[in-house]
Amino acid sequence: MPVSQMVLIILAGVGAGAVNSLVGSGTLITFPTLVTLGFPPLTATISNSIGLVAGGVSGTWAYRRELRGQWNRLRWQIPGSVIGAVCGAYLLLHLPESVFNRVVPVLLIAALALVVVGPKIQANAQRRAEQAGRSVDHLSRGRMVALTLGTFAVAVYGGYFSAAQGILLIGVMGVLLPESMQRMNAAKVLLTLLVNVVAALAYIITAFDRISWPAAGLIAVGSLIGGYLGGHYGRRLSPNALRAVIIVVGLIGLYRLMAV
Repeated sequence: MPVSQMVLIILAGVGAGAVNSLVGSGTLITFPTLVTLGFPPLTATISNSIGLVAGGVSGTWAYRRELRGQWNRLRWQIPGSVIGAVCGAYLLLHLPESVFNRVVPVLLIAALALVVVGPKIQANAQRRAEQAGRSVDHLSRGRMVALTLGTFAVAVYGGYFSAAQGILLIGVMGVLLPESMQRMNAAKVLLTLLVNVVAALAYIITAFDRISWPAAGLIAVGSLIGGYLGGHYGRRLSPNALRAVIIVVGLIGLYRLMAV
């Protein structure tokens, strides 16, 4: 591999790691880069998922303070993410890519709409909780079930094609959780990391010969740096600024997906 291509892949990994910590659409940087350099789409998808695990680790570490106090909810969301990721990885290896390509733009539009209306829905939920004499951070059994199922559905998508899974997850949590954007983003970084880890293990076991280890390694180096930088600086953004970043990146991702 020429040095110029190696540098390009590392830089794409840095960008993807940073964007994943902030938003969750880093694949829209690394996947097109690998395809442009001549990697087959399936090899690019698998190698990219493996490489981005490192960025998820550094991003989760950067957001560790925001993760405190979320275990009562995450203990349900984590199994949903793991099981969903296994299902998504299975679909990637057994279904044509065109199946999900048709629904990805629709899912992304829905997620962006949820990000926009999320604050209003949260405000209404908090007002109802206060009127009923409940704590504003109380989650009913119905909402917990909906949150777990939503997390599972996003993980299926993430295990199949990881682009924009973070936006989808923020959209789901934004409607159902009385949490701040930063705390939801921290949970998103952790849950998408788990999806990528499970998918990566599945690919290594079942599709070892389709992995480009040089590409995966270069993305890992870049995303490890980018994930920490994105998490470190993303924690300082105001909720509205973070929401704006999510919407802008999501619209760019939507454009790129529909242009494919």
